[in-house]
Amino acid sequence: MVSTIKPKQVNFNDLWPIVLTTVRSVINMSRYGHTDQLTWQNRFSDIYDMCAATPDSYAEKLYEETTKFLEDHCISMKKDIVESEQNMLNIYVKYWTEYKMGAEHLNSLYTCLNNLIVKKHLVTEPENNMILEYTIELNDQSPVEIGEMALDCWTKIIIEPLKDRLVKLLLEQIYLDRIGECVNQTIIKNVIISFVDVYQYRKINTLELYENSFESHFLQTTGEYYREEGNHHLAKLNCIQYMKKILLFIDDEEFRSRKFLNPTSYIKVNNECLQRLVCDHYDTLKNECNELILQQDFDALQNMYKLLKPTHIGTNYMVEQLQANITYIGNEKIQSLKGENLPTLFVETLLELHTKYLNIIRETFANDPDFISSLDKACTIIVNMKNGNCLSAKAPELLAHYCDNLLRKSSKTLTENEIEEKLLHGITIFNYLEDKDYFQRFYQKMLARRLINQQSTSMDAEEFIVTKLKEICGYEFTAKLARMFQDMKVSNDLYIKFLDYLKSESSSNVQNQTMTNLIGLDFNIYVLQANSWPIAQLTTNTFLIPQPLEKPLHLFEAFYNKQYNGRKLCWIYNLSNGEIRMSHLDRSYVVTMCTYQMAILLIFNQHDKLTLHEIAESTKLNMKELEKQILPLIENKFLLNNTNNLTSKSIISINFEYKSKRTKFKISTTIHKETRQDSEISQKIVDDDRKFYLQAIIVRIMKSRKILKHNLLIEEVITQSKLRFIPSIHLIKKCIEILIDKQYLERNLTDEYTYIA
Repeated sequence: MVSTIKPKQVNFNDLWPIVLTTVRSVINMSRYGHTDQLTWQNRFSDIYDMCAATPDSYAEKLYEETTKFLEDHCISMKKDIVESEQNMLNIYVKYWTEYKMGAEHLNSLYTCLNNLIVKKHLVTEPENNMILEYTIELNDQSPVEIGEMALDCWTKIIIEPLKDRLVKLLLEQIYLDRIGECVNQTIIKNVIISFVDVYQYRKINTLELYENSFESHFLQTTGEYYREEGNHHLAKLNCIQYMKKILLFIDDEEFRSRKFLNPTSYIKVNNECLQRLVCDHYDTLKNECNELILQQDFDALQNMYKLLKPTHIGTNYMVEQLQANITYIGNEKIQSLKGENLPTLFVETLLELHTKYLNIIRETFANDPDFISSLDKACTIIVNMKNGNCLSAKAPELLAHYCDNLLRKSSKTLTENEIEEKLLHGITIFNYLEDKDYFQRFYQKMLARRLINQQSTSMDAEEFIVTKLKEICGYEFTAKLARMFQDMKVSNDLYIKFLDYLKSESSSNVQNQTMTNLIGLDFNIYVLQANSWPIAQLTTNTFLIPQPLEKPLHLFEAFYNKQYNGRKLCWIYNLSNGEIRMSHLDRSYVVTMCTYQMAILLIFNQHDKLTLHEIAESTKLNMKELEKQILPLIENKFLLNNTNNLTSKSIISINFEYKSKRTKFKISTTIHKETRQDSEISQKIVDDDRKFYLQAIIVRIMKSRKILKHNLLIEEVITQSKLRFIPSIHLIKKCIEILIDKQYLERNLTDEYTYIA
């Protein structure tokens, strides 16, 4: 900073008494009154003149005289404070408040002197453009501003000799406040904060005096007080009552800290209270924890959480006990499930458990991530329990059935929003599945049935859940499902093209020709990619297509071969169905049934009765499949059987007396029921797919790394496959051996694998 100072001659002995009078008035305002503005400006000028005096500046002498006055004033105040005895804190605060304010005003009054003290100044004389240098040489190594020097005098002369007595009195007053006695809170606060304020000009260690002289003693006495209080109350209260009591102690002490202490002490005081009231008695709380969880005393658990969370001990034990309890309750609930609608019961029971404890964690444990993680782990254990819990072992299949029940058309009508909400419930459970690929296989089979039989309640809902699965498991997981939807859209386009093809081949000039007009019946087909759909033609079945269906099939094959060269169509009759009109009765009925059943009924256009053997010869169905298909026709009274049990010689005749209130309905077949054998077959397919999936992952990893240690390879494979399923170490090793046999990998002597393909 550069300023212009015009030196002039002054008499220090004449000016100093005048300045001292103002200084005395500023520092002891209660005795001498306020200084008016004119006097203040005159003293400011006098100090300026003394600093800029010529031939020699009086700055150094002014600094020394001011210091001497402040020291004498502090000595005088110290005497009064000491003599006040029991009223010491009140007198101390009275003098300190006035002295602190006076020191601030003096620092402003001595601005010119402070500028010279802080550093050397370069001053320019306007008349001759000379540069004058003024420096002050003081005994102190680092001169400080007047305001800081005034506070240093207070510290050195008053606080240092009296701090032990002051602190003792403060601790006595705080103890009285703890036991409910009336104390002067303002006095206590001001004395304590004075230990901070006297170092306000310092740039480092600003809390040194406060921490060493007061805070350390305060923390020690606080710890001793609450150690005694904790032992006393624990001896006469049970654990629940004790936790309530010490929470009140901690709240009171926190409030007291904010009344009296510097903010840096808040956390230290809280930690000291927790150490003496909580950590020292942790075994008592720990022994009570499990019982509180079993009793579901969430108020007490919330108190325990509040007490343990801020401590170094933490809430790990509570988290472990809650997880164990949720796991036990969940397994008990799942094992007790019975009834026909097990998929819905399974999902809703798990969801109810999950929702209940999620709300408990939110309300009792402040949505703590550790407790949420314990809930996730417990639900994962429940959902994936393989031993001793048959339902959990079938969790992927049950969840797939749950989704199928929601997405398949039924008499229960739900709105679009309700369906999506329930599907999200299913997704919540899906997140806990380890064998997600099992779910995928079951879900894919059920989706295929819904699409082929046009039983989907909403395509938007179908695409909604596939999108959610894709978000969780990635594109590869839902690729086949997406291709299934694509096949349905392509098939609709093919239907339109096929109709146009028939019109172009027809010699008729009739406008708006329909499929029925062109080929004699309404014919619709789905062309499905063999590797995207979990279906296959039953190779054990032979079947002679009914004559009315031969023409449409041949026409479509001719059309398709023109459209796509080199593709082969394979008709899956066991999944096909059609509508047949029954006009031989007193009223006409339209019945939807599978192709095999339709072929059986069409035979009776030429015959009134046939043996089961003759029907088998006409349809070329094997006897087992024929019995499965003809039984629903007999049960629904379309056909009559002359024997109780079906045999090859049983005579089957058409029922001309059939009557029904409905004129349009569908015949259900056992093909829609999932048998245990079907589930086992699906699981075997998934197990085989897992081997190929893991082999592909291993090759991909090794192709990238070239050389990799055995344990690192195992870890990497588990990491990459866990979104789909959790592979066993045994299965991974088996896949590695297969790849070694196929000469993709080579095992080194150092337990490393090398990629060689």
